[in-house]
Amino acid sequence: MITKFDSSYVGSVDLENPGYGGTPINDRHYPNQELASVLHKAVAYAKQMDTRGYDTFWMAEHHFQPEGTECIPNLLMMALHLAGVTKNLRIGCGFNVVPMWHPLRLAEDYAMADVLTGGRVIFGVARGYHTREVESFGAPLTDQAANRELFEEGVDIVFKAFNEERFSHKGTHYTIPPAVPYRGYTLKDITLVPRPLRLPVECWQPIQSGSERAFDFMAKHGISGVIGGGSAEGGAVDKHMTAFQAAYARRGIKLELGERLSLGFQFFIAENREAAMRAAGKYYEENMKMFGELRLVRALSDEQIAAMRDPRLAANTKLPRIEDAVKAGGFLAGTAADIIEQLKAVEKRYPGLNRVSCGMALGTPLAVALEQLDRFANEVMPAFRTVRAAAAE
Repeated sequence: MITKFDSSYVGSVDLENPGYGGTPINDRHYPNQELASVLHKAVAYAKQMDTRGYDTFWMAEHHFQPEGTECIPNLLMMALHLAGVTKNLRIGCGFNVVPMWHPLRLAEDYAMADVLTGGRVIFGVARGYHTREVESFGAPLTDQAANRELFEEGVDIVFKAFNEERFSHKGTHYTIPPAVPYRGYTLKDITLVPRPLRLPVECWQPIQSGSERAFDFMAKHGISGVIGGGSAEGGAVDKHMTAFQAAYARRGIKLELGERLSLGFQFFIAENREAAMRAAGKYYEENMKMFGELRLVRALSDEQIAAMRDPRLAANTKLPRIEDAVKAGGFLAGTAADIIEQLKAVEKRYPGLNRVSCGMALGTPLAVALEQLDRFANEVMPAFRTVRAAAAE
């Protein structure tokens, strides 16, 4: 039963001239003042969600994007600020890119956020997908095997730091602590100070390829998964749901289908489905222009990706349209009743699912996004709360 509604904001400016026929991503370049404005946009999102009964506001960690697409470099700093200007909303790290962090620094910073906010900041981990970001921080990404190895070792260290009062680690990339003299003895272990007060730490990770290795690693640490964005097309949701469930079963943990998972959707509410698609279509295309080339939408051909870079090619190339996403179920468009019907079907299909995240496409103007968040809270969410209240009686 769906009981928690989240939304997300990746940190984009209000993109002008959107769509396949609009300004190419690589031709966008915004002044620093406008890039910095996304931090204030995040505040506006969070305040709106806090007063409308949403559960968690998710943000994405990204770097070095003068194109104005993803401009929040430090989720934990942003989360601490947002917790101070809201009352009940939880703030989700979606996600801390582990290969770009020293794992001890990441563990320390999250622990401070947990302590100072009373547990309102939710931890998240990911491997990264922008070469410009990850490789600029000195970590591998073009070498996917090396990236995964560094990610897994980093996460192992983070959870050791969270869960063990005294710990040590000796691996491929890190030896913690180094065997150095300290105040008359040789270091053999260290303690994270402070450690999180809420243990075990709630942690989320995006599901992309959905390999058995990835799912087994998540189950090892009790990590929950987010299915959405580019990973949900073409029947991947069912496959990921069952593979995730099976990985936990291999560790002796029985989950209902959908349990410990969240499904991510984009949405737009209007007087009918066609009007919703017209209003959101160009911003959906901006999403494809941004994420398609990064291979987060796996069905795209090299020809389609090249056309997304060049409006002259886009006009004569078959490209994914919002109509396709609506038909596939990844984009919720139409009246509130239409969206309720779609979410009820999802709820029935995955009985263990209790959380969904519904947000706007990349670059949607702030005023439009806030209006849509308000409508979703007032027109969609009550249909699920009424059922939940009745079940509790």
